[in-house]
Amino acid sequence: MKVTVATISDSGVFTLDVSQEMEIENFKAFCEMEAGIPAGEMGLLFNGIPLLDNKKTLGQYGVKEGDMIVLDRIRPQPAAATAGATPGGLDFSKIQIPTGLLQGGGRGGGGGGGGGGGGQGSSRSSSSSRNEDDPAFIRQMLAANPDQLAMLKQNNPRLSEAYESGNIEEFTKVLREQQAQRKERELMKLRMLNADPFDMEAQQLIAKEIEQKNIDANMEMAMENSPESFGSVIMLYINCVVNGHNVKAFVDSGAQATIMSQKAAERCNIMRLVDKRWAGIAKGVGTQKIIGRVHMAQIQIEKDFLTSSFSILEDQPMDMLLGLDMLKRHQCILDLKKGVLHIGTTGSETPFLPESELPPCARLSGASEEDAIKASAKETTSLEDKQLAEALARSASETSMDTSSREESAPPGASAQDSFTETDVQNLVKMGFSRDDCVQQLRAFNGDVNQAVAALFAKSLSDSFKKK
Repeated sequence: MKVTVATISDSGVFTLDVSQEMEIENFKAFCEMEAGIPAGEMGLLFNGIPLLDNKKTLGQYGVKEGDMIVLDRIRPQPAAATAGATPGGLDFSKIQIPTGLLQGGGRGGGGGGGGGGGGQGSSRSSSSSRNEDDPAFIRQMLAANPDQLAMLKQNNPRLSEAYESGNIEEFTKVLREQQAQRKERELMKLRMLNADPFDMEAQQLIAKEIEQKNIDANMEMAMENSPESFGSVIMLYINCVVNGHNVKAFVDSGAQATIMSQKAAERCNIMRLVDKRWAGIAKGVGTQKIIGRVHMAQIQIEKDFLTSSFSILEDQPMDMLLGLDMLKRHQCILDLKKGVLHIGTTGSETPFLPESELPPCARLSGASEEDAIKASAKETTSLEDKQLAEALARSASETSMDTSSREESAPPGASAQDSFTETDVQNLVKMGFSRDDCVQQLRAFNGDVNQAVAALFAKSLSDSFKKK
């Protein structure tokens, strides 16, 4: 028959194929081979009943096919715990001795010294057990073992970040939280093992536990067979020249258009070519404002001059991004085997930059683009919609202020206390909103056009989501 054994000490689960006639001592020997726990320190529990008699068989304890036995490691009692026992059978070792008397006994004669030694031995054992969970001790252990620190970075990034920050309070906080979560999981496992097998909630917890075990086994297999998949991959950058200025361009075949940051455009002196009529909003992972578009500019890659157009973004960490429009126009090939970008229209090649030559925003040791993407991906859809609405409001407000002057006449139906004009209402109506909604939002925000537009867009997005 097959019996499942769940260990509490290391949260492991394994299955043994045994007979009902097998004695408990032989069963413990099988478990010792699987769990690595000495048979003398092994405690077994079945249906809440401890299996204490080593000469009894599994069948005598009622163990059947498919049953589960809980295994825990029982530490032997230290010699200091029995040092106070007397021949008469009375044990005085558990009596709490005041600290002052214990120190006095340590300084006194032979009998007192023996009592003091037992107290010191027990204090040393308790302190060693406390050290295993002491944040200061764990920090010292990580500092002395670089291999353990590397494993911590891989398996527990949050605790690793707290350690590298140097803030002891933050490290202690994260460690305590994870220790509390681990204890809660262990208690949950105990409740799950002792719960009614026909309870649906218990079955769901067991299924979740099995699923997590499968995931962990899959991860261990991946780490053993393809450890390179856990490494960080640097992005593809090339050197190019724009208007006589060196620029490190990010090659991104997943981007639809070629873009440049406002700072890089100012450094390359091409802001004079920006057509602001192409202003808008770029929405991907987060939102950014598009200042305008440069319709034609020359990008020098190696000895070739390639014509390209790109949008100028207001807040962009990288200087330049070569998108799919540029790559398709010049029939570029990303040759990852040779590590070069092949330009089909000219036949030339340029190498991808090594990590040491990457810009600060892309280096793995600093704030990499991957980290920025992960941080941006954590934003909720509602936050992105709010940002989009605010950006659209700013863009619409700036456009309306540039193309028309404000009229001071009050809109029809407005009271004398309203601080907005008919021009404000008409500008909002041109965006597709009803006149009543425009007047209501302008009145609610004291005539602030930006906030009114943001509220109108947010309301429109909310209504569209509700319809879906």
